[in-house]
Amino acid sequence: MPDRLKPFFLEELEIAGRFFLMKDFRSSWHHLERAHILGQPYPYHHTLVHWKMLLFGFKIKDIKEIIGQIPRLMVGGVKSFVGEIPDGNTGGANVPPLKSMEIPAELKKIIEDNK
Repeated sequence: MPDRLKPFFLEELEIAGRFFLMKDFRSSWHHLERAHILGQPYPYHHTLVHWKMLLFGFKIKDIKEIIGQIPRLMVGGVKSFVGEIPDGNTGGANVPPLKSMEIPAELKKIIEDNK
């Protein structure tokens, strides 16, 4: 991940953690999804977000998310490494793992400005 992009990625993870502590799980998840979009092209960061999503699933006892994150955790970083990622995919078990999605405009700008 480019050094210029890393602070935006880390900020999304930090915000997700703060919302989780406040028990605002919907907002927490939203920021994990944003971190996923930012980190998806980079094997380590992509894998890290799926790990955080798996932990999220365990913490809120969401079996669907836990089961959905296991294969994503095992394959996500490899897909990033070979450059075969579905752009904009938010990374949760609620979306097909290979489905491309529109990247929100503000994230697209962050990505473009910080390559």
